[in-house]
Amino acid sequence: MQFLSIKNNQPVPVSSIPELKYPEFFTLNTGLVAEKPERHCVSYYGYPVQDQIILICCIADDSEQMIHISSCTVKLSDQLPSFTTKLFCFEKFEREIHENFGLKYTDHPWLKPVRYAFDRFDSTRNISNYPFYSIDSEELHEVGVGPIHAGVIEPGHFRFICNGEQILHLEIQLGYQHRGIEKLFLKKKELSQLSTLAENIAGDTVVGHTTAFAQIWESLCRYETSREIDFSRTVALELERIAIHTGDLSALCTDIAYQLGSSVFGRLRTPIVNFMQEWCGNRLSKGLIRPGQVRFPFTPALVDRLNQVLNSFEPDFLEMNKQLFMLPSALSRFERTGVVSFEDALSIGAVGMAARTSGVHRDIRSSHPHSLYPELRHAVNVKRHGDVYSRVQIRKNEVIQSIGYLRKLIADLPEASELSELSVPGENLFTLTLVEGWRGEICHTAITGPKGELIHYKIKDPSFHNWLALALSVRNNEISDFPVCNKSFNLSYAGHDL
Repeated sequence: MQFLSIKNNQPVPVSSIPELKYPEFFTLNTGLVAEKPERHCVSYYGYPVQDQIILICCIADDSEQMIHISSCTVKLSDQLPSFTTKLFCFEKFEREIHENFGLKYTDHPWLKPVRYAFDRFDSTRNISNYPFYSIDSEELHEVGVGPIHAGVIEPGHFRFICNGEQILHLEIQLGYQHRGIEKLFLKKKELSQLSTLAENIAGDTVVGHTTAFAQIWESLCRYETSREIDFSRTVALELERIAIHTGDLSALCTDIAYQLGSSVFGRLRTPIVNFMQEWCGNRLSKGLIRPGQVRFPFTPALVDRLNQVLNSFEPDFLEMNKQLFMLPSALSRFERTGVVSFEDALSIGAVGMAARTSGVHRDIRSSHPHSLYPELRHAVNVKRHGDVYSRVQIRKNEVIQSIGYLRKLIADLPEASELSELSVPGENLFTLTLVEGWRGEICHTAITGPKGELIHYKIKDPSFHNWLALALSVRNNEISDFPVCNKSFNLSYAGHDL
Protein backbone atom coordinates (compact mmCIF):
# COMPACT_ATOMS: atom_id res chain seq x y z
CA MET A 1 0.00 0.00 0.00
CA GLN A 2 1.47 3.35 -1.05
CA PHE A 3 -0.62 5.52 1.28
CA LEU A 4 -2.71 5.26 4.43
CA SER A 5 -6.29 6.55 4.23
CA ILE A 6 -7.75 8.08 7.37
CA LYS A 7 -10.84 10.02 8.37
CA ASN A 8 -10.81 13.51 9.80
CA ASN A 9 -9.66 13.30 13.47
CA GLN A 10 -8.58 9.65 13.20
CA PRO A 11 -5.38 8.83 15.16
CA VAL A 12 -3.03 6.20 13.72
CA PRO A 13 0.38 4.84 14.72
CA VAL A 14 3.19 6.77 13.05
CA SER A 15 4.63 3.43 11.99
CA SER A 16 1.49 2.68 9.94
CA ILE A 17 2.17 5.56 7.52
CA PRO A 18 3.85 4.05 4.42
CA GLU A 19 7.40 5.26 3.83
CA LEU A 20 8.32 5.58 0.16
CA LYS A 21 11.44 6.34 -1.80
CA TYR A 22 11.34 9.90 -3.11
CA PRO A 23 10.58 9.02 -6.77
CA GLU A 24 7.53 6.97 -5.68
CA PHE A 25 6.57 9.65 -3.12
CA PHE A 26 6.71 12.28 -5.88
CA THR A 27 4.70 10.22 -8.38
CA LEU A 28 2.08 9.19 -5.82
CA ASN A 29 1.18 12.60 -4.44
CA THR A 30 1.32 14.61 -7.64
CA GLY A 31 -0.69 11.84 -9.29
CA LEU A 32 -3.35 11.81 -6.57
CA VAL A 33 -3.99 15.54 -6.96
CA ALA A 34 -3.82 15.51 -10.75
CA GLU A 35 -6.30 12.63 -11.10
CA LYS A 36 -9.31 14.32 -9.47
CA PRO A 37 -10.24 17.98 -8.86
CA GLU A 38 -11.87 16.82 -5.61
CA ARG A 39 -8.39 16.10 -4.22
CA HIS A 40 -6.05 18.71 -2.84
CA CYS A 41 -3.05 18.94 -0.54
CA VAL A 42 -4.11 19.94 2.99
CA SER A 43 -0.61 19.73 4.46
CA TYR A 44 2.90 18.88 3.28
CA TYR A 45 5.78 19.42 5.67
CA GLY A 46 8.96 18.01 7.09
CA TYR A 47 10.42 17.45 10.53
CA PRO A 48 14.02 16.59 11.44
CA VAL A 49 15.19 13.29 12.87
CA GLN A 50 18.94 13.38 13.47
CA ASP A 51 20.55 14.36 10.14
CA GLN A 52 17.50 13.45 8.04
CA ILE A 53 14.15 15.03 7.22
CA ILE A 54 10.93 13.05 7.30
CA LEU A 55 8.45 14.43 4.79
CA ILE A 56 4.74 13.84 5.33
CA CYS A 57 2.18 14.62 2.62
CA CYS A 58 -1.56 14.70 3.32
CA ILE A 59 -3.93 14.66 0.33
CA ALA A 60 -7.64 15.10 1.05
CA ASP A 61 -10.21 13.43 -1.20
CA ASP A 62 -13.36 15.46 -0.70
CA SER A 63 -15.57 13.06 -2.64
CA GLU A 64 -14.56 10.07 -0.48
CA GLN A 65 -14.24 11.99 2.82
CA MET A 66 -10.76 10.51 3.31
CA ILE A 67 -7.24 11.89 3.70
CA HIS A 68 -4.38 9.94 2.09
CA ILE A 69 -1.12 10.02 4.08
CA SER A 70 2.35 9.03 2.90
CA SER A 71 5.91 9.75 4.02
CA CYS A 72 9.47 9.86 2.75
CA THR A 73 12.84 10.18 4.49
CA VAL A 74 15.47 12.34 2.76
CA LYS A 75 18.94 13.60 3.60
CA LEU A 76 19.83 17.27 3.79
CA SER A 77 22.44 16.68 1.10
CA ASP A 78 19.85 15.29 -1.36
CA GLN A 79 18.98 17.20 -4.53
CA LEU A 80 15.32 16.58 -5.23
CA PRO A 81 12.96 17.27 -8.13
CA SER A 82 10.16 19.52 -6.93
CA PHE A 83 6.45 18.68 -6.86
CA THR A 84 5.89 22.28 -7.99
CA THR A 85 7.10 21.71 -11.54
CA LYS A 86 4.31 19.16 -11.87
CA LEU A 87 1.58 20.95 -9.88
CA PHE A 88 1.80 24.55 -8.76
CA CYS A 89 -0.32 24.00 -5.62
CA PHE A 90 2.75 22.52 -3.89
CA GLU A 91 4.98 25.59 -4.40
CA LYS A 92 4.54 27.20 -0.99
CA PHE A 93 4.81 23.93 0.92
CA GLU A 94 8.16 23.25 -0.76
CA ARG A 95 9.38 26.80 -0.20
CA GLU A 96 8.64 26.39 3.51
CA ILE A 97 10.49 23.06 3.67
CA HIS A 98 13.46 24.67 1.92
CA GLU A 99 13.41 27.68 4.24
CA ASN A 100 13.22 25.56 7.39
CA PHE A 101 15.80 22.89 6.53
CA GLY A 102 17.77 23.99 3.47
CA LEU A 103 16.49 21.02 1.49
CA LYS A 104 17.53 21.57 -2.13
CA TYR A 105 15.21 21.28 -5.12
CA THR A 106 16.73 21.04 -8.58
CA ASP A 107 13.88 22.67 -10.51
CA HIS A 108 11.64 24.67 -8.17
CA PRO A 109 10.78 27.91 -10.04
CA TRP A 110 11.67 30.27 -7.17
CA LEU A 111 12.69 29.22 -3.65
CA LYS A 112 11.77 32.48 -1.95
CA PRO A 113 11.44 32.59 1.84
CA VAL A 114 7.92 32.15 3.23
CA ARG A 115 8.15 33.49 6.78
CA TYR A 116 11.75 34.18 7.75
CA ALA A 117 11.34 31.83 10.70
CA PHE A 118 13.63 32.67 13.61
CA ASP A 119 15.23 29.23 13.31
CA ARG A 120 15.43 29.19 9.51
CA PHE A 121 18.21 27.24 7.88
CA ASP A 122 19.92 30.26 6.31
CA SER A 123 19.89 33.20 8.72
CA THR A 124 21.59 35.47 6.16
CA ARG A 125 18.33 35.60 4.21
CA ASN A 126 16.27 38.33 5.80
CA ILE A 127 13.33 40.57 5.01
CA SER A 128 15.54 43.52 4.10
CA ASN A 129 17.02 41.65 1.12
CA TYR A 130 13.86 39.86 -0.03
CA PRO A 131 14.26 38.89 -3.73
CA PHE A 132 11.35 40.76 -5.30
CA TYR A 133 10.43 40.01 -8.87
CA SER A 134 11.22 42.99 -11.10
CA ILE A 135 10.92 44.04 -14.75
CA ASP A 136 13.45 46.32 -16.42
CA SER A 137 11.37 48.78 -18.42
CA GLU A 138 11.09 52.52 -18.96
CA GLU A 139 7.28 52.34 -19.25
CA LEU A 140 6.65 50.39 -16.04
CA HIS A 141 7.02 51.52 -12.45
CA GLU A 142 6.92 49.89 -9.03
CA VAL A 143 4.72 50.88 -6.10
CA GLY A 144 5.54 49.61 -2.62
CA VAL A 145 2.91 49.56 0.13
CA GLY A 146 3.69 48.64 3.74
CA PRO A 147 4.78 46.96 5.85
CA ILE A 148 3.52 49.80 8.01
CA HIS A 149 0.04 50.69 6.77
CA ALA A 150 -2.12 53.77 7.19
CA GLY A 151 -4.91 51.60 8.59
CA VAL A 152 -4.71 49.76 11.89
CA ILE A 153 -3.92 46.37 10.38
CA GLU A 154 -1.14 43.83 10.59
CA PRO A 155 2.18 44.35 8.73
CA GLY A 156 2.89 43.03 5.26
CA HIS A 157 4.60 44.44 2.18
CA PHE A 158 2.90 44.65 -1.22
CA ARG A 159 5.05 45.37 -4.29
CA PHE A 160 3.10 46.35 -7.42
CA ILE A 161 4.48 46.54 -10.95
CA CYS A 162 2.23 48.91 -12.88
CA ASN A 163 1.74 50.32 -16.33
CA GLY A 164 0.24 53.67 -15.44
CA GLU A 165 -2.66 52.82 -13.14
CA GLN A 166 -2.93 49.21 -14.33
CA ILE A 167 -1.46 46.45 -12.15
CA LEU A 168 0.59 43.94 -14.12
CA HIS A 169 1.99 42.03 -11.16
CA LEU A 170 1.67 41.99 -7.38
CA GLU A 171 4.10 40.29 -5.05
CA ILE A 172 3.14 39.92 -1.39
CA GLN A 173 5.95 39.57 1.14
CA LEU A 174 4.96 38.52 4.64
CA GLY A 175 6.86 37.22 7.68
CA TYR A 176 6.63 40.24 9.97
CA GLN A 177 4.20 38.45 12.33
CA HIS A 178 6.22 35.27 12.84
CA ARG A 179 6.01 34.30 16.53
CA GLY A 180 7.26 30.72 16.50
CA ILE A 181 3.91 29.31 17.59
CA GLU A 182 4.53 25.80 16.23
CA LYS A 183 7.72 25.50 18.31
CA LEU A 184 5.86 26.83 21.37
CA PHE A 185 3.41 23.93 21.07
CA LEU A 186 6.37 21.63 21.77
CA LYS A 187 7.80 23.71 24.61
CA LYS A 188 4.61 24.32 26.59
CA LYS A 189 3.47 21.31 28.61
CA GLU A 190 0.26 22.45 30.31
CA LEU A 191 -2.96 21.85 28.40
CA SER A 192 -4.20 25.32 29.37
CA GLN A 193 -1.07 26.84 27.83
CA LEU A 194 -1.54 24.91 24.59
CA SER A 195 -5.19 25.97 24.37
CA THR A 196 -4.20 29.61 24.88
CA LEU A 197 -1.62 29.29 22.10
CA ALA A 198 -4.32 27.94 19.76
CA GLU A 199 -6.54 30.92 20.58
CA ASN A 200 -3.79 33.28 19.43
CA ILE A 201 -2.87 31.72 16.08
CA ALA A 202 -5.18 34.19 14.29
CA GLY A 203 -7.13 36.73 16.30
CA ASP A 204 -10.20 36.69 14.06
CA THR A 205 -10.43 32.87 14.04
CA VAL A 206 -10.28 32.01 17.74
CA VAL A 207 -13.10 29.45 17.50
CA GLY A 208 -11.77 27.84 14.32
CA HIS A 209 -8.20 27.26 15.51
CA THR A 210 -9.11 26.36 19.10
CA THR A 211 -11.65 23.84 17.82
CA ALA A 212 -8.91 22.33 15.64
CA PHE A 213 -6.53 22.05 18.60
CA ALA A 214 -9.23 20.58 20.86
CA GLN A 215 -10.06 17.96 18.24
CA ILE A 216 -6.37 17.11 17.78
CA TRP A 217 -5.88 16.61 21.50
CA GLU A 218 -9.07 14.58 21.90
CA SER A 219 -8.03 12.45 18.94
CA LEU A 220 -4.63 11.73 20.50
CA CYS A 221 -6.37 10.81 23.78
CA ARG A 222 -9.00 8.75 21.92
CA TYR A 223 -11.65 10.82 23.65
CA GLU A 224 -15.26 10.65 22.44
CA THR A 225 -16.91 14.07 22.63
CA SER A 226 -20.41 14.44 24.02
CA ARG A 227 -23.27 15.99 22.10
CA GLU A 228 -23.05 18.99 24.43
CA ILE A 229 -19.42 19.61 23.41
CA ASP A 230 -20.19 19.19 19.70
CA PHE A 231 -23.20 21.51 20.03
CA SER A 232 -21.17 24.31 21.66
CA ARG A 233 -18.42 24.16 19.03
CA THR A 234 -20.82 24.11 16.08
CA VAL A 235 -22.78 27.07 17.45
CA ALA A 236 -19.57 29.00 18.15
CA LEU A 237 -18.16 28.35 14.67
CA GLU A 238 -21.32 29.64 13.00
CA LEU A 239 -21.48 32.70 15.25
CA GLU A 240 -17.86 33.51 14.41
CA ARG A 241 -18.71 33.15 10.71
CA ILE A 242 -21.65 35.57 11.01
CA ALA A 243 -19.63 38.13 12.97
CA ILE A 244 -16.63 38.24 10.64
CA HIS A 245 -18.61 38.14 7.38
CA THR A 246 -20.82 40.99 8.62
CA GLY A 247 -17.83 43.04 9.73
CA ASP A 248 -16.15 42.47 6.36
CA LEU A 249 -19.27 43.62 4.52
CA SER A 250 -18.98 46.82 6.54
CA ALA A 251 -15.32 47.19 5.57
CA LEU A 252 -16.08 46.55 1.88
CA CYS A 253 -18.68 49.31 1.98
CA THR A 254 -16.10 51.59 3.58
CA ASP A 255 -13.66 50.87 0.74
CA ILE A 256 -16.19 52.01 -1.87
CA ALA A 257 -17.25 55.04 0.25
CA TYR A 258 -20.77 53.69 0.90
CA GLN A 259 -21.20 55.07 4.38
CA LEU A 260 -24.70 53.74 5.03
CA GLY A 261 -23.57 50.14 4.41
CA SER A 262 -20.42 50.69 6.45
CA SER A 263 -22.41 51.97 9.42
CA VAL A 264 -25.26 49.45 9.32
CA PHE A 265 -23.14 46.32 8.81
CA GLY A 266 -20.74 47.56 11.48
CA ARG A 267 -23.63 48.03 13.89
CA LEU A 268 -25.00 44.57 13.09
CA ARG A 269 -21.72 42.85 13.93
CA THR A 270 -21.77 44.26 17.46
CA PRO A 271 -24.68 42.27 18.97
CA ILE A 272 -23.20 39.04 17.60
CA VAL A 273 -19.83 39.51 19.32
CA ASN A 274 -21.57 40.92 22.38
CA PHE A 275 -23.55 37.68 22.60
CA MET A 276 -20.29 35.76 22.68
CA GLN A 277 -19.28 37.91 25.65
CA GLU A 278 -22.56 37.08 27.39
CA TRP A 279 -21.90 33.40 26.76
CA CYS A 280 -18.23 33.08 27.72
CA GLY A 281 -17.03 36.49 28.90
CA ASN A 282 -15.05 37.40 25.77
CA ARG A 283 -16.24 38.99 22.53
CA LEU A 284 -13.71 36.96 20.49
CA SER A 285 -14.70 33.69 22.25
CA LYS A 286 -11.41 33.28 24.10
CA GLY A 287 -11.73 30.86 26.99
CA LEU A 288 -14.77 29.10 25.50
CA ILE A 289 -13.30 25.97 23.90
CA ARG A 290 -11.08 23.48 25.68
CA PRO A 291 -10.37 19.78 25.00
CA GLY A 292 -12.93 17.54 26.70
CA GLN A 293 -14.81 20.42 28.31
CA VAL A 294 -17.86 22.63 28.08
CA ARG A 295 -16.54 25.56 30.11
CA PHE A 296 -19.64 27.69 29.60
CA PRO A 297 -22.82 25.62 29.15
CA PHE A 298 -25.39 26.88 26.65
CA THR A 299 -28.40 27.41 28.90
CA PRO A 300 -32.12 27.89 28.04
CA ALA A 301 -31.64 31.56 28.95
CA LEU A 302 -28.91 31.83 26.29
CA VAL A 303 -31.25 30.16 23.79
CA ASP A 304 -33.83 32.89 24.41
CA ARG A 305 -31.17 35.59 24.21
CA LEU A 306 -29.71 34.28 20.92
CA ASN A 307 -33.19 34.09 19.41
CA GLN A 308 -33.69 37.75 20.33
CA VAL A 309 -30.35 38.68 18.76
CA LEU A 310 -31.05 36.78 15.53
CA ASN A 311 -34.64 38.10 15.26
CA SER A 312 -33.32 41.64 15.49
CA PHE A 313 -30.29 41.02 13.27
CA GLU A 314 -31.82 39.16 10.33
CA PRO A 315 -34.35 41.68 8.92
CA ASP A 316 -31.85 44.55 9.08
CA PHE A 317 -29.14 42.40 7.49
CA LEU A 318 -31.44 41.39 4.64
CA GLU A 319 -32.60 44.95 4.06
CA MET A 320 -29.07 46.36 4.04
CA ASN A 321 -27.98 43.72 1.52
CA LYS A 322 -30.99 44.57 -0.65
CA GLN A 323 -29.97 48.22 -0.64
CA LEU A 324 -26.32 47.36 -1.36
CA PHE A 325 -27.10 45.11 -4.33
CA MET A 326 -29.44 47.71 -5.83
CA LEU A 327 -26.81 50.45 -5.77
CA PRO A 328 -25.24 50.98 -9.23
CA SER A 329 -22.13 52.65 -7.81
CA ALA A 330 -21.49 49.65 -5.54
CA LEU A 331 -22.06 47.10 -8.30
CA SER A 332 -19.72 48.99 -10.61
CA ARG A 333 -16.93 48.55 -8.06
CA PHE A 334 -17.71 44.91 -7.26
CA GLU A 335 -18.64 43.30 -10.56
CA ARG A 336 -15.77 41.94 -12.70
CA THR A 337 -13.23 43.37 -10.24
CA GLY A 338 -10.55 41.11 -8.77
CA VAL A 339 -11.38 37.99 -10.77
CA VAL A 340 -9.77 34.63 -9.91
CA SER A 341 -10.64 32.01 -12.52
CA PHE A 342 -11.66 28.44 -11.74
CA GLU A 343 -8.44 27.20 -13.35
CA ASP A 344 -6.26 29.51 -11.25
CA ALA A 345 -8.10 28.69 -8.01
CA LEU A 346 -7.65 24.98 -8.69
CA SER A 347 -4.00 25.42 -9.71
CA ILE A 348 -2.93 27.25 -6.54
CA GLY A 349 -4.96 25.00 -4.22
CA ALA A 350 -7.30 27.75 -3.02
CA VAL A 351 -9.58 26.82 -0.13
CA GLY A 352 -12.66 28.11 1.63
CA MET A 353 -14.57 31.13 0.43
CA ALA A 354 -11.82 32.10 -2.01
CA ALA A 355 -12.19 28.73 -3.76
CA ARG A 356 -15.99 28.64 -3.66
CA THR A 357 -16.35 32.02 -5.37
CA SER A 358 -14.43 30.61 -8.34
CA GLY A 359 -16.56 27.48 -8.66
CA VAL A 360 -14.35 25.10 -6.62
CA HIS A 361 -16.43 23.01 -4.20
CA ARG A 362 -14.31 23.05 -1.02
CA ASP A 363 -15.99 23.18 2.38
CA ILE A 364 -14.96 20.92 5.27
CA ARG A 365 -18.47 21.15 6.75
CA SER A 366 -19.60 19.05 3.80
CA SER A 367 -16.51 17.10 2.68
CA HIS A 368 -14.97 16.10 6.05
CA PRO A 369 -17.67 17.02 8.60
CA HIS A 370 -17.15 17.03 12.35
CA SER A 371 -19.14 18.08 15.45
CA LEU A 372 -22.83 18.38 14.47
CA TYR A 373 -22.25 19.19 10.79
CA PRO A 374 -23.21 15.67 9.63
CA GLU A 375 -26.70 16.35 11.01
CA LEU A 376 -26.93 19.78 9.35
CA ARG A 377 -26.16 18.27 5.93
CA HIS A 378 -24.39 21.43 4.89
CA ALA A 379 -25.10 22.67 1.35
CA VAL A 380 -21.99 24.32 -0.10
CA ASN A 381 -22.39 27.90 -1.34
CA VAL A 382 -20.63 28.21 -4.70
CA LYS A 383 -20.32 31.10 -7.18
CA ARG A 384 -18.75 31.01 -10.62
CA HIS A 385 -17.35 34.43 -11.49
CA GLY A 386 -14.55 34.67 -8.91
CA ASP A 387 -14.85 38.45 -8.54
CA VAL A 388 -15.37 40.81 -5.59
CA TYR A 389 -19.12 40.68 -6.23
CA SER A 390 -19.07 36.89 -5.86
CA ARG A 391 -17.13 37.17 -2.59
CA VAL A 392 -19.67 39.70 -1.29
CA GLN A 393 -22.54 37.40 -2.28
CA ILE A 394 -20.90 34.39 -0.64
CA ARG A 395 -20.62 36.34 2.62
CA LYS A 396 -24.28 37.33 2.48
CA ASN A 397 -25.43 33.79 1.64
CA GLU A 398 -23.30 32.18 4.32
CA VAL A 399 -24.59 34.55 7.00
CA ILE A 400 -28.18 33.71 6.07
CA GLN A 401 -27.33 30.01 6.03
CA SER A 402 -25.59 30.21 9.41
CA ILE A 403 -28.62 31.90 10.95
CA GLY A 404 -30.73 28.98 9.76
CA TYR A 405 -28.26 26.49 11.25
CA LEU A 406 -28.25 28.31 14.58
CA ARG A 407 -32.05 28.35 14.76
CA LYS A 408 -32.11 24.61 14.07
CA LEU A 409 -29.40 23.86 16.62
CA ILE A 410 -30.81 25.87 19.52
CA ALA A 411 -34.30 24.43 18.94
CA ASP A 412 -32.88 21.13 20.22
CA LEU A 413 -30.67 22.13 23.15
CA PRO A 414 -28.76 19.07 24.41
CA GLU A 415 -29.00 18.20 28.06
CA ALA A 416 -25.99 18.85 30.22
CA SER A 417 -24.01 15.66 30.61
CA GLU A 418 -21.33 14.48 33.00
CA LEU A 419 -18.09 14.68 31.06
CA SER A 420 -15.43 12.01 31.31
CA GLU A 421 -11.87 13.01 32.03
CA LEU A 422 -9.24 13.20 29.32
CA SER A 423 -6.57 10.54 29.38
CA VAL A 424 -3.00 11.27 28.36
CA PRO A 425 -2.16 11.30 24.63
CA GLY A 426 -1.21 7.95 23.12
CA GLU A 427 2.35 7.05 22.27
CA ASN A 428 3.87 7.37 18.77
CA LEU A 429 0.65 8.56 17.14
CA PHE A 430 -0.13 10.72 14.12
CA THR A 431 -3.41 12.57 13.75
CA LEU A 432 -4.86 15.30 11.57
CA THR A 433 -7.87 17.57 11.97
CA LEU A 434 -9.71 19.71 9.42
CA VAL A 435 -12.08 22.53 10.45
CA GLU A 436 -13.93 24.96 8.18
CA GLY A 437 -13.28 28.34 9.76
CA TRP A 438 -15.06 31.39 8.36
CA ARG A 439 -12.08 32.01 6.05
CA GLY A 440 -11.78 28.38 4.96
CA GLU A 441 -9.96 25.16 5.66
CA ILE A 442 -7.88 24.98 8.85
CA CYS A 443 -5.55 22.00 9.16
CA HIS A 444 -3.62 20.96 12.29
CA THR A 445 -1.47 17.82 12.46
CA ALA A 446 0.35 16.35 15.45
CA ILE A 447 2.85 13.58 16.17
CA THR A 448 3.56 12.16 19.63
CA GLY A 449 6.71 10.48 20.89
CA PRO A 450 7.34 7.39 23.03
CA LYS A 451 5.91 9.04 26.16
CA GLY A 452 2.88 10.58 24.47
CA GLU A 453 4.57 13.98 24.33
CA LEU A 454 4.18 16.24 21.29
CA ILE A 455 7.26 15.94 19.10
CA HIS A 456 5.83 17.79 16.11
CA TYR A 457 2.90 20.17 15.63
CA LYS A 458 1.96 21.67 12.27
CA ILE A 459 -0.57 24.44 11.64
CA LYS A 460 -2.04 25.58 8.34
CA ASP A 461 -4.37 28.56 8.20
CA PRO A 462 -6.38 29.00 4.96
CA SER A 463 -4.42 32.20 4.31
CA PHE A 464 -1.38 30.03 3.55
CA HIS A 465 -3.12 29.02 0.30
CA ASN A 466 -5.10 32.15 -0.46
CA TRP A 467 -2.63 35.05 -0.37
CA LEU A 468 -1.58 34.02 -3.87
CA ALA A 469 -5.24 34.20 -4.95
CA LEU A 470 -5.25 37.87 -3.92
CA ALA A 471 -2.07 38.51 -5.93
CA LEU A 472 -3.64 36.93 -9.02
CA SER A 473 -6.95 38.73 -8.55
CA VAL A 474 -5.53 42.24 -8.99
CA ARG A 475 -3.75 41.63 -12.30
CA ASN A 476 -5.04 43.99 -15.01
CA ASN A 477 -7.08 45.91 -12.43
CA GLU A 478 -6.57 49.55 -11.51
CA ILE A 479 -4.32 50.05 -8.50
CA SER A 480 -7.20 51.94 -6.86
CA ASP A 481 -9.13 48.66 -6.84
CA PHE A 482 -6.56 46.94 -4.62
CA PRO A 483 -8.20 47.88 -1.26
CA VAL A 484 -11.58 46.42 -2.22
CA CYS A 485 -9.92 43.28 -3.66
CA ASN A 486 -7.83 42.88 -0.51
CA LYS A 487 -10.80 43.27 1.84
CA SER A 488 -12.95 40.89 -0.23
CA PHE A 489 -10.51 38.13 0.81
CA ASN A 490 -9.57 39.53 4.26
CA LEU A 491 -6.62 37.17 4.72
CA SER A 492 -4.63 36.77 7.91
CA TYR A 493 -1.05 37.96 8.30
CA ALA A 494 -0.61 36.28 11.70
CA GLY A 495 -2.32 33.08 10.55
CA HIS A 496 0.12 32.88 7.65
CA ASP A 497 3.26 33.86 9.54
CA LEU A 498 2.68 31.79 12.72
